[in-house]
Amino acid sequence: MAGTCEVCGKHTMFGHNVSFSKRRTNRMFKANIQRRHILGPDGTRKRVDMCTRCMRTALKPGRTA
Repeated sequence: MAGTCEVCGKHTMFGHNVSFSKRRTNRMFKANIQRRHILGPDGTRKRVDMCTRCMRTALKPGRTA
């Protein structure tokens, strides 16, 4: 599964874990990517890797996928 949202482009980001003694070690912030089927404009089902934020936005009333 891809690590990038096909709708908004969100992807894995990098940062630091910071301990109590302020030592910094590298870490990753991964986007919560899920594989969903959405209906395209011509009525066909398409499988899309999208983040959960885009799923929430797509379910709002008046929004199309």
